[in-house]
Amino acid sequence: MTKGSDLFVAALENEGVDRIFGLPGEENLDLVESIRRSSIQLVLTRHEQAAAFMAATLGRLTGKPGVALTTLGPGALNLTTGAAYALLGAMPAIFVTGQKGIRSSRQARFQIVDVVATMRPLTKLSRQIVSPTMIPTVVREAFRVAEEERPGPVHLELPEDIAAEACEDVPLVAPHPLELPLASSEALDRAAELIRKAERPLAMLGAAASRPRSTADLGQFVLRTQIPFFTTQMGKGTVPGATHLYVGTAALSERDYVHEAIERADLIVTIGHDTVEKPPFIMSAKGPSVVHVGYEPAHVEQVYFPQTEVIGDLGPSLRLLADRLEGKIPHAGALLPLRDGILDRIAGRATEDRLTPQRIVHDVRQVMPADGIVALDNGMYKIWFARNYRTQTANTLLLDNALATMGAGLPSAMAAAMLHPDRRVMAVCGDGGFMMNSQELETAVRLKLNLVVLVIEDNAYGMIRWKQAIDGFPDFGMSFGNPDFVKYAEAYGAKGSRVTDVQAFRPTLEAAFAGGGVHLVVVPIDYSENERVLVKELRERLPVMGEPG
Repeated sequence: MTKGSDLFVAALENEGVDRIFGLPGEENLDLVESIRRSSIQLVLTRHEQAAAFMAATLGRLTGKPGVALTTLGPGALNLTTGAAYALLGAMPAIFVTGQKGIRSSRQARFQIVDVVATMRPLTKLSRQIVSPTMIPTVVREAFRVAEEERPGPVHLELPEDIAAEACEDVPLVAPHPLELPLASSEALDRAAELIRKAERPLAMLGAAASRPRSTADLGQFVLRTQIPFFTTQMGKGTVPGATHLYVGTAALSERDYVHEAIERADLIVTIGHDTVEKPPFIMSAKGPSVVHVGYEPAHVEQVYFPQTEVIGDLGPSLRLLADRLEGKIPHAGALLPLRDGILDRIAGRATEDRLTPQRIVHDVRQVMPADGIVALDNGMYKIWFARNYRTQTANTLLLDNALATMGAGLPSAMAAAMLHPDRRVMAVCGDGGFMMNSQELETAVRLKLNLVVLVIEDNAYGMIRWKQAIDGFPDFGMSFGNPDFVKYAEAYGAKGSRVTDVQAFRPTLEAAFAGGGVHLVVVPIDYSENERVLVKELRERLPVMGEPG
């Protein structure tokens, strides 16, 4: 005889789960005990939201669902932001919540919330387990649904009486590979004909292009076709940014320098675009034609309505499309003369002796190796990193341009540091976003992670303050005070450094990495560049040097 919680943990082990993030509660003590006696590590966090962010990031980086555990009611509700983060960001995750017994109730309605119904619009699937014998099939289905395109979170509620119930051993269900169909020959032929006829083709790499399974084939497609490309914010790194075909990242929806190429293109091949991202460009009736290449059909929106689609497993489908195009696109490089001018404009003033966003991004890039991982929280600096940070390896700039929630940067970096202890990992957070989950410094120290946390300090909700100003509103309701971040880090057992001199910034980061452990570096930022560059300069955007052929 076994019990439901043992069967549940065995089913997780069957799926290859080696760690679970979360907080226990009285309603899942049987499950916690089963985890204790298993091969799975319980990563105890200080807030359920952080556990959800960490599980989602594990899914994002591996393609396999990360798992988070909470109790009922308030604990479960603290997962909701993380569930939306995973759903909009297409990150596979399994969220397991406890619940009071469902066969008898000795505590009436105490802490009872309908979590299954709450999670339904925030997940791909939300189910309550009502019998131990159904656990193997429910868990297998949960992982299948979480992993299949489009990936995302699944919620399972395990009531305490079902977890504790004795039952006969039930056979586990063996996982099997998820093979996706290839694009049809007709769709490939139609797309290839349009691309061959284009006079100024351009490719765009979106969020779905960064799936671990497809990045190698995507890089080969770009090299074989020789079509210049740009990326969305979440598509950064899918093809090395240093390649001679990269023309920039669409950090804004329009008017930026990369849009010089977009506006001149007569055809854009969007690879893995997901309209959940803030639009990288705005389609119009007079604009370029669009070929949508993706795992799923395009979601037609006011700003995105492609003329033809290539739907199927992205990597193999791109190989077939490249077979039809290699050496057969007469005007493949027509927009390449714009490249140097675009990148030079974006990189302007990156080495000024001020702690501007450009200088901070420049120096971070200098201390991060090609495989180093930077995990961004959400704030004004995210636009600057998206614009200016040149990625050289897939999934090395983790930013969220879908839900775009504050508070995710530190937990996301912690998950990356756990997965890749041999690589440099840095969390970049504003002072506002950092304080939303700063308690996880204790978790990072307890786990003995090697992690640098860069806190950008402006004592305000900087992005909203910027929007408030450019929309003509008076400065109101955006400013706050901060703790002494160095002492704050030290109170958790981490190291802390404050930078006030731009010349000390890069050496301080290098020393933080060299010293190992958890090291918080706080730096003030000069955000006057927000208006000078992102408003005034782009409003009067000068043509980039060079003309397309």
